[in-house]
Amino acid sequence: MEDRFIWKSDLGNGRYQNPILYADYSDPDVVRVEDDFYLIASSFNMSPGIPVLHSKDLVNWSIINHVTVDFPDSSYDRVRHGDGLWAPSLRYHDGWFWMFIGCPDEGIFMSKTKDPNGTWIPLHLVKKANGWIDPCPFWDEDGKAYLVHAFARSRIGFKHRLQVCEMAPDGESLLSEGEIIFFDEERHPTIEGPKMHKRNGFYYIFAPAGGVEFGWQTVLRSRSVWGPYEDKIVMEQGDSITNGPHQGGWVTTEDGEDWFIHFQDKGPYGRVTHLQPMQWQDDWPVIGQLDPSTGRGVPVTEWQKPNVSSAVDITVPATSDDFSGGNLEKQWQWRGNQKQEWYTLKDDSLILFCRAQPLGVHDLYDTPQILTQKIPAPSCTFETVIDFHGEQPGDSFVFGMFGYQYSGLVVTKEAKETILYLMNGDSDQSFPREKRERVCAMTNHEDLYFRLELKDGGECQLFFKERKDAQFEPIGSSFQAVKGHWVGAQIGIGSFHEQARKSDGFTRVHSFWIN
Repeated sequence: MEDRFIWKSDLGNGRYQNPILYADYSDPDVVRVEDDFYLIASSFNMSPGIPVLHSKDLVNWSIINHVTVDFPDSSYDRVRHGDGLWAPSLRYHDGWFWMFIGCPDEGIFMSKTKDPNGTWIPLHLVKKANGWIDPCPFWDEDGKAYLVHAFARSRIGFKHRLQVCEMAPDGESLLSEGEIIFFDEERHPTIEGPKMHKRNGFYYIFAPAGGVEFGWQTVLRSRSVWGPYEDKIVMEQGDSITNGPHQGGWVTTEDGEDWFIHFQDKGPYGRVTHLQPMQWQDDWPVIGQLDPSTGRGVPVTEWQKPNVSSAVDITVPATSDDFSGGNLEKQWQWRGNQKQEWYTLKDDSLILFCRAQPLGVHDLYDTPQILTQKIPAPSCTFETVIDFHGEQPGDSFVFGMFGYQYSGLVVTKEAKETILYLMNGDSDQSFPREKRERVCAMTNHEDLYFRLELKDGGECQLFFKERKDAQFEPIGSSFQAVKGHWVGAQIGIGSFHEQARKSDGFTRVHSFWIN
């Protein structure tokens, strides 16, 4: 399905604007293989996990795959907000693409593939550990391999430290318990997300510090893997509009240009992805545009595109879906380990079955069978068309914006009629989790139209109409999209059953459009 360019980074004149991805591809890492660039990002509790994106010029990206279908732990069948797959690293070594990921409650995992468009090996547990996060492998010229990682205080009781372990060259196990190679809480608090490289005899560790919203990019260097390491701040907000510029990957083009991809926290939009030019001075990187008064880089908002060998068409990750391809488009993710019983694709439609919410779940905040997408632009409109075929009382369909606070429209079959509700919820368990306000009884169950308009800044308004030739009517007051746990707000659709009984009810989704 062809998408309108509701946001594009490529300006069409040889220049680009940041962000290159106005969407929540957080904690990005990137590699180049010949003239192809590949990027991966965090996915936390979402399924499928670890999106894989492809580009020919670092500016125009498409989503091509995911590393894993789900997380190999049944506890992720439920919605474990903010847990799971944190801050991956991506490397190309010995003919393989390697992905390492830290899961704060389970340990360090690895997957690899010869073809990033194809199947990745199942997640392999490299190290069972609590609180080990943000791992990055490194293979040295002498054949030895290492792993650098950070720590999550919420799990292990401390942070602000980076550790290096010797690793088996096959990436499947660690050969040592590791040594702390950097700890400076006063100057670089919350240092994390390390990425190790080697250049001109120096070992470099690129590591963000200072926290997501207001942090900076630190680089460490040493003549030895084990240190001691010098440190330098190489990029900070300065006088730019880009807060907290840090955490990402360094990549070099075939032509020898150096670039750095990182994120910026944008509240309800999540952590959007930026591209910065990078240069070297005295064997230290400068990321962004040099501020002579500080000697540090400052993010650019617009710049000359990378010099690549061939012309590249303007491309953005898919957003809309007419469900005609036999599979869900790759931008979709479920909020827990996906189950085939939740859906199927048939007759150019998506069928969402009204399966029961998990035992003990009585609100949509913790319901896993909600199919979501990232917000893809500062302002846009989401629209879907459905037929609702409720069978049992409690069969429901939802269309809404989800985060710590969430709002949407819910169609629910009741004993004698089917009702449209306006739904508002809050993750704060000290308050009622969810409230529903009756809008109207449904006079029609087919060709039901739902719309959500998002304004720049995150203000939302819901709309509904019962037939194609009717006018959309606003439902309820406008509300603010709110981020979730480590993620931006997400647009979502889903069918579910509010009780434990078996139901054969379903929703047929004809299309989902973002423009």
